[in-house]
Amino acid sequence: MATKLPHKDVVIIGLGWTGSILAYELTGAGLDVVAIERGPWRDTATDFPPATAPDELRYGVHLDLFQRPAQSTVTLRNKTSQTALPVRQFISFLPGNGVGGAGVHWNGMTYRFSESDYQVKSHVTQRYGKSAIPDDMTLQDYPMTYAELEPHFDKFEKLLGIGGKAGNLRGTIQKGGDPFEGPRTNEYPNPPDKQPLGPTLFAKAAETLGYHPFPVPSANMSQSYTNPLGVTLGQCSFCGFCERFGCGNYAKSSPQTCVLPALMPRKNFEARTLCNVTRINLDSTGKKATGVTYVDQHGAEFTQPADLVLVCSFSFNAVHMLLVSGIGKPYDPTTGKGVVGRNYAYQCTSGVLVKLDNTLLNPFISSGVGGMALNDFNGDNFDHSGLGFIGGAVLQATQTGGRPITQINSFGDDPKWGAGWKKSVKENYQTIYALGTQGSVYPYKDSYLDLDPTYKDPYGVPLLRMTFDWHPNELKMSAFVTEKLADVGKAMGASRLAASSRKAPYSVTAYQTTHNTGGAVTGDNPHTSVVNKFGQSWDVHNVFVYGAALFPQNSGMNPTGTVGALTYFSVDAIKSQYLKNPGPLVPV
Repeated sequence: MATKLPHKDVVIIGLGWTGSILAYELTGAGLDVVAIERGPWRDTATDFPPATAPDELRYGVHLDLFQRPAQSTVTLRNKTSQTALPVRQFISFLPGNGVGGAGVHWNGMTYRFSESDYQVKSHVTQRYGKSAIPDDMTLQDYPMTYAELEPHFDKFEKLLGIGGKAGNLRGTIQKGGDPFEGPRTNEYPNPPDKQPLGPTLFAKAAETLGYHPFPVPSANMSQSYTNPLGVTLGQCSFCGFCERFGCGNYAKSSPQTCVLPALMPRKNFEARTLCNVTRINLDSTGKKATGVTYVDQHGAEFTQPADLVLVCSFSFNAVHMLLVSGIGKPYDPTTGKGVVGRNYAYQCTSGVLVKLDNTLLNPFISSGVGGMALNDFNGDNFDHSGLGFIGGAVLQATQTGGRPITQINSFGDDPKWGAGWKKSVKENYQTIYALGTQGSVYPYKDSYLDLDPTYKDPYGVPLLRMTFDWHPNELKMSAFVTEKLADVGKAMGASRLAASSRKAPYSVTAYQTTHNTGGAVTGDNPHTSVVNKFGQSWDVHNVFVYGAALFPQNSGMNPTGTVGALTYFSVDAIKSQYLKNPGPLVPV
């Protein structure tokens, strides 16, 4: 029998970027807010003290900061004709675990998607015709434009203190920035990070080919910065322990360094950790949420009544919560009806390895986002006529570390063990450099999420099942952009080069990205989307969903910037409209 707790105005599921921002904004509006987090409490000073040497084995290999399959996992199959099997070790993607979520362990790349990415179906149809979109592709527009989101991008970037260089300032192209970006109201709040040698050589080579390199927008502080909440961050020390690690120097933006110091002192906020929400509770009509049920670390079950339920967990965990709670109609790939689980997507990455003789790259002197990028082959920034695919990728050279276990680069035919391996590492450690692409993944009828009919989690709840594989459009795109990246590598003066574009089938056995998107997509039609433009459920008006699960498809860039903008866009509507008149914000 679950213990019923005192009523709260708002219950938040998950205390990462979106959960912490929403809690700060809504407690500021006078609401009584509780956040329920499955993982442990994490604090910069106690969990990542700078006096303790970073432990690559603990964090980089044993993945101490990440969700454990024993807590909950997913099952995977490439095709509907296959039987899905549980993912027993997270490798391809690494969802966070604990307060701060993925904001603790990320590198800090904070792009804005291109203007056309938000109306990609309309844009592609207008420029290339309907035939350019494959019959099995379920491409759709966002229900809002870049212009509507721009003020919220600006607010998110100021919260994090993003360092970068504007490429389009109020409609005027700026030298040194990304000329393909949408118009920005303001320059970045901080200047770009200083660039290591590898990205510098990449940028020079790209310019000789007529491309437009720019500094990767970074959440690693290029200088000391105090954000609008009054929280101060310190300058990045280029320690090389960023991705998969927490930052003890308060130099990487995370909920711990940007939001929680201002949020936690508020008496109308409470965080409950090591508590797993098992479902969102609905009233007898099924049209209104009454709160959530959760289990604490001792196995005791509680119900938390609330007026508003905000789903802020990782993308596929958010979809899972909707499915097990019966909110929205599950997607059926056979009939094409239903919406929850529809349009699951990922990121299509590839790489080029170059050997640069007579260089000392010093890979260990690195921030999370020390790097240069180019958008010449992203989205629809280039003519796709006759190429046989749509979409594209950001091409980049980022120097994120030279750690001895996971960040030693070698070519496929180099020795893999023994004296030969030692000799190869000694000779190549400072001369081999990895370039990469992050490509778009568009949605398909047979790429989706649903509940597995066989496997269950420790609470007896069906696991989430992923059905996903690479499609010809993405494979052609990957081959194209990888060839363009190899051209830059050659222009860098590489004495040796190996290019690896993405190949089918999709596998979880090697890390790719943690940019899992879709399944609870935003739209203007309840027949093709789970939530409206404000992240509000079409079916249960007091449930809002956040994060990359809202993306109708994935663009060729990191998702965090758009996640932040969508969050501020939504909470503004909640404060200005919903709280005054609870109900649907968009007529059905």
